[in-house]
Amino acid sequence: MSSPPGPALAPESLAARLLDAQVAHHLDQLSGDDLEETVGSLADRLLLAAGQHQLADLVDESAISAIVVRALATVPGSAAVGGFVELAVTTAYDGPADARPLGELVEREQVEVLVDRVLALSPVLERALERLTDSPLVGTMASRFMGRIVGEVVQANQAVADKVPGLGSLMSLGTSAASKMMGAADKQLEGLLGDTVGKGGTFAVRRLNRILVETVRDPMTREALLQVWDLAAAEPAGGLDRRITREELDGVVDAVHDLAVTALASEQVAHLGESVVAGFFERFGGYTPTELLDELDLDRDDLVADLVRIAPTAVAALRESGDLERILRARLEPFYTSPEATALLGGAVSR
Repeated sequence: MSSPPGPALAPESLAARLLDAQVAHHLDQLSGDDLEETVGSLADRLLLAAGQHQLADLVDESAISAIVVRALATVPGSAAVGGFVELAVTTAYDGPADARPLGELVEREQVEVLVDRVLALSPVLERALERLTDSPLVGTMASRFMGRIVGEVVQANQAVADKVPGLGSLMSLGTSAASKMMGAADKQLEGLLGDTVGKGGTFAVRRLNRILVETVRDPMTREALLQVWDLAAAEPAGGLDRRITREELDGVVDAVHDLAVTALASEQVAHLGESVVAGFFERFGGYTPTELLDELDLDRDDLVADLVRIAPTAVAALRESGDLERILRARLEPFYTSPEATALLGGAVSR
């Protein structure tokens, strides 16, 4: 003999019980062995569905541009980036725990190719150095530099001449006489030098530029650079603590960071970011996400496996804190408390 049916539930009470049941169902799907299957299945289906559409149809270019511009203006100066910079500085300063020679990290053949490519840019270097002739201060600096070189040569010759009887005193006499003549003519030449210092500076810069460019083109330069690499490659890749103090390193890094923060927040860089996004969509907008992953040599199955590997720890932490249940309930409750759901449940109860 069957028991009589219980009293009918009010639509609101039935909705609350259905909400509890659905929340419990999703929590079960996101726990234990079911979690890996749920995450893997969801990720696989999302990638499969997205793979049927082009990127230009899935993502709005203007929205991405706005995100990039905002990120350039705010992210570099954020506390998180500051922390990353500090971590990078500490790592570079302390060095790896197990220091290995640089030669084990980089192949010498790759260094040779890099050196050849850089030295082949001598025409670019020559054009860049030529522009320095427009700066009067650079001209003055070049003149002083070449003057110091000449002075060193004179001193070296004097030292050699001193070893030859009679030659040292003769050379000193000539140098002293030349100095007195220049001193007596100093006032008369002052105006002339003031008029010609610009031309003299330009000549000094061009002469120094020619020396630099010819040095770069000299075949011996390539051998010298590779010899320097061979010496460095044999040493363990340790930290910077043997070459610079932490305060000095912090000062340089902070200056570079501040420069980057200011530059990246400028309007010009914002326009550059927009141009990069536009170029990306022009180049890859017609690709599907799956095709883009292939271009990046990323396997879709590997990405799904990575998500499955990452998800359990994050989901377990959210569930243990109760946040996961609160999130699910907050997303589902508006439906069960809506007038439409209450009306449907009320009709089912009345029947």
